[in-house]
Amino acid sequence: MPLHFPLSSAGDSLALMTAQTSIHRTLTLLTPTATAAMAEALAPLLNKGDVLLLSGPIGAGKSYFARSLIRWRMAQVDALEDVPSPTFTLVQSYPLSDGEIWHADLYRLNDPSEIEELGLMEAFEDAICLVEWPDRLPDVPSAALSLDFTPGDSGDSRQLTIRGDAAWATRLAAILENTP
Repeated sequence: MPLHFPLSSAGDSLALMTAQTSIHRTLTLLTPTATAAMAEALAPLLNKGDVLLLSGPIGAGKSYFARSLIRWRMAQVDALEDVPSPTFTLVQSYPLSDGEIWHADLYRLNDPSEIEELGLMEAFEDAICLVEWPDRLPDVPSAALSLDFTPGDSGDSRQLTIRGDAAWATRLAAILENTP
């Protein structure tokens, strides 16, 4: 059901505006290959200023997803290099010819003030940012795409819950169209 918001227009009459639908969808990724494929499908849709919030327990697939996405972007500009986890460095950045990617793992963050020292807030505007453990952020970017990973029912399977605003729903429509 669409949501309606009253808006004031010229002459103080009221108009109704229909809000666009946001996205909230859960997918089952049966294998690591499926997790990588999802990352690779999302990778070309990302632009400077996009923030992906990767949440879930340890071992749920956050880093694997992030590294798959980064590797795909690197391959597109012939900039192949090792993509280590930023678990101990907190941030790994990848300056690519089509824009910079920041991968942050905030699990070991000692204090929220360290976010500013890392330069992450500026990166939210100037780079594509993948943030693991986003619950440690003092402020979450309002237009971020939330990806919540949880272990699935069998072996390597994962549940991926995707949440985002209407702009993300539009951008993701094509890749989610044929996904069960």
